[in-house]
Amino acid sequence: MNVRLYLWQRGTAALMAPLVLIHLAVMFYATRQGLSAADILARTRGSLAWAAFYGTFVAAAAIHASIGIRVILAEWTPLPGRAAGIVAGLSGLALAGLGARAVFAVVFA
Repeated sequence: MNVRLYLWQRGTAALMAPLVLIHLAVMFYATRQGLSAADILARTRGSLAWAAFYGTFVAAAAIHASIGIRVILAEWTPLPGRAAGIVAGLSGLALAGLGARAVFAVVFA
């Protein structure tokens, strides 16, 4: 893996670490308070803060995962580096699209 991709993957991991902890804390709080899915969705509707939080989470996770997929494909399959990069890039775009759709559904739909 080249240095640029290494730094991007480590940077996204550093960004995701506190996001994961916050997400887990919110989920723990919601379950301890006995909130239903409808209650949680009612609280997230129209919240730009939640959209920004989970949008950042989705972007970081998509970048992080696509770099990891590229490394795995390059090391464990006979795919040449460019093909592994294309497959990984498409996987990252798919993850970003699915995540953006989920964020939209939770916040705006």
